[in-house]
Amino acid sequence: MKTLLKNGLLYLNHGFEKKDLLLRDGIISQIGESLEDGEAEVTDLEGKKVAPGFFDIHTHGAVNVDVNAASAEDFEAICRFFASKGVTSWLCSILTDTREQTLACIEEYKRWKTLEHKGADLAGIHLEGPFLCAEYKGAMPEHLLRPADLELLKEYQEAAGGDIRYITVSPEVEGIVDMIPEIKKLGIQTAIGHSGADYDTARAAIKNGAAASTHTGNAMKLLHQHFPAIWGAVLEDDDLYCEMICDGRHLHPGTVRLIIKTKGLDRVIAVTDSIMASGLPDGKYKLGVNDVVVVDGDAKLAVGGSRAGSTLTMDAALRNLLEFTGRPIEELIPVMTENPARLMGMYGSIGSIDTGKDGDLVVLDEENRVFSTYSKGKMQYHV
Repeated sequence: MKTLLKNGLLYLNHGFEKKDLLLRDGIISQIGESLEDGEAEVTDLEGKKVAPGFFDIHTHGAVNVDVNAASAEDFEAICRFFASKGVTSWLCSILTDTREQTLACIEEYKRWKTLEHKGADLAGIHLEGPFLCAEYKGAMPEHLLRPADLELLKEYQEAAGGDIRYITVSPEVEGIVDMIPEIKKLGIQTAIGHSGADYDTARAAIKNGAAASTHTGNAMKLLHQHFPAIWGAVLEDDDLYCEMICDGRHLHPGTVRLIIKTKGLDRVIAVTDSIMASGLPDGKYKLGVNDVVVVDGDAKLAVGGSRAGSTLTMDAALRNLLEFTGRPIEELIPVMTENPARLMGMYGSIGSIDTGKDGDLVVLDEENRVFSTYSKGKMQYHV
């Protein structure tokens, strides 16, 4: 199967160039000027921008599907919705739950892999917990939080066939700092968050291999001039990636600009942290075991009123970033493509437009809205 995309502005080497692109058997086969292939289906993009497909590494659901309760078919529904938002890869984020329910969710993820599939690629699993502190639990059920348990994590990873790629832990939880190198040996990247850790404890976690910060600035102890805490530690570090929820609610636009200025654009990652209400009207929803109420697109726990994920989509996050920062789109695209792919060790196949890489592309119109999406070389969405 071949598809020839002509007259697009391709995002190459962190800038846009007018080039043609040939997709063959799911792979980017050729990039160049005035390409021709008599066997290919030709699409004239008429000067539209072509970026790598977006990669959302932290989401709990969409379109009335909650990841913790999702069936394989439900995962597929999310895949198809996400494709309409420019997403070509995503990780399903399992909220802290019982061992039995976590394993059940992993089994449904594995069953999804056997389905005939369209839409975005479900590229693995993110565990948000259960090794988290109670004080900054957010929407995590407190009675299910636990100290470090490497054997439990090994059980989960074995059940997932090695597809748990990412886990959020709190550095101050008993045994976690020492466990981080062992987590990495399991093929899992560690993020720190949901935490009131002091500066030294957070720095110890980073030194031991923590590679990211979960929804930076949310559900974590904030910076004080005398006690920089976990937020100060993650902002200071040159190598650690910082997730950001760019919906204008979780982070003030000025805070987004400050994080980018402090970290640099190569160390921030846009995530949605979306829940099942994404793509749907206001109303009553679930997030794991929690009841959630969405008013004016803002998701909060029915009891306590704490913010509980978002209704954000990745295409909206891009437009928000453009508005919040005033930066050109060329500078911002890596925040949702290259950076998450590098963090997850997947940059060899996704995250940029290059020959030999997967045909994961999003075509954007003049207003930076999704015009079409290609996943593994196949068109999965078109306006």
